[in-house]
Amino acid sequence: MKYIIVVMDGAADLPIKELNNKTPLQVAKKPNIDYLAKIGCTGMLKTIPDNFISDSGVANLSILGYDPKKVYTGRGVLEAYANGIELKEDEVAFRCNLISVENGKIKSYSAGYISNEEGKELIEFLNEKIGSEKVKFYPGIGFKNILILKGGFSENIKCYPPHDYSGYRIEEIMVEPENEKGKETAEFLNKLILESNKYLENHPVNIKREKEGKEKANYIWPWSPGRKPVLEKFYDKFNVKGAVISAVDLIKGIGKMIGFEIVNVPGATGLWDTNYEGKAEYGINALKNFDFVYIHVEGIDEASHDGNLELKIKCIEDFDKRLIKIILEKVDLNSTNIAILPDHYTPVKLKSHQPGYVPFLIYSSLNQPDQVEIFDEESCKKGKFGYIEGDKFIKIFLRGEKCI
Repeated sequence: MKYIIVVMDGAADLPIKELNNKTPLQVAKKPNIDYLAKIGCTGMLKTIPDNFISDSGVANLSILGYDPKKVYTGRGVLEAYANGIELKEDEVAFRCNLISVENGKIKSYSAGYISNEEGKELIEFLNEKIGSEKVKFYPGIGFKNILILKGGFSENIKCYPPHDYSGYRIEEIMVEPENEKGKETAEFLNKLILESNKYLENHPVNIKREKEGKEKANYIWPWSPGRKPVLEKFYDKFNVKGAVISAVDLIKGIGKMIGFEIVNVPGATGLWDTNYEGKAEYGINALKNFDFVYIHVEGIDEASHDGNLELKIKCIEDFDKRLIKIILEKVDLNSTNIAILPDHYTPVKLKSHQPGYVPFLIYSSLNQPDQVEIFDEESCKKGKFGYIEGDKFIKIFLRGEKCI
């Protein structure tokens, strides 16, 4: 048997007034996903544990059968690992956004989706100016970069994810210590944030962006700190050899840590202009060498963070006709289990990640379908799998637990 999980990041939403109190999943045209719901079985999965951060790292670890309360130590660690950076015992890693601040407020958590080339130039410049033996910046993808602090720093601090705080004054959401251990680290990071502006504000990259009417990447914003965790290999847990396809370092980092092969797809961007067809084709091809392929698509989530309802619906429709349709046309449904689900809620009106049970579908030739015929947050509540959490989802999917 072969296995494919396709994650539509942030697709789950709340009823929206402009959609007659329906969700984007309810109004989007997605005949291929709905077909799989009709011939498969459905349910609702809790991907964010109670009183836990609503983060994609947490949610995707949950989907894959890992307990975030035991293994999640921060997004920065996973993204560092994706870039080949293995943390030492005395190092703390952070995701480090390049952001736009105007009149003291966060205008864009992505610096207007700054390009890879521009982001790299700015991060390397900061390394020259404020990097040291204790402070090291690593370029990532566009606005998504990495900061590593070495020697005596603490992860006992509270950092505010910038995508959840657009429009906030930065002085309201600076780094805070969680206890006495985190006090010096919080003070150090806040000084680093303010110091970054001195070097970024009038950098040639930003002068050029300003002339072109684009947002300036005039501050860094470190968040999601952590130390290197220990994760059991997926093969050791489930006796299944896996590969992962994603444009997002976070997901690649999880994949590397659990022993997946990373399959890079040309034109995969992590945005709404990603190469959907390429992800489908590369995923299907990967099944020749691997038992399990995990395909992650980020663009729906980014549209949600931007508060762009029309774009979110379009991304869901593109996901359906440009990715899922190809998979349906080219895989053998008699020997391939397929699952589709969001990793978490990203309500377009709130522009931020939220916890909750997300809808999921599992198709397996071993199962008789349930009565659900369309895929969305309401319909899947009636599915035969019901409400589940923890590693129940991945065990059902891989071990073929029947829904009847």
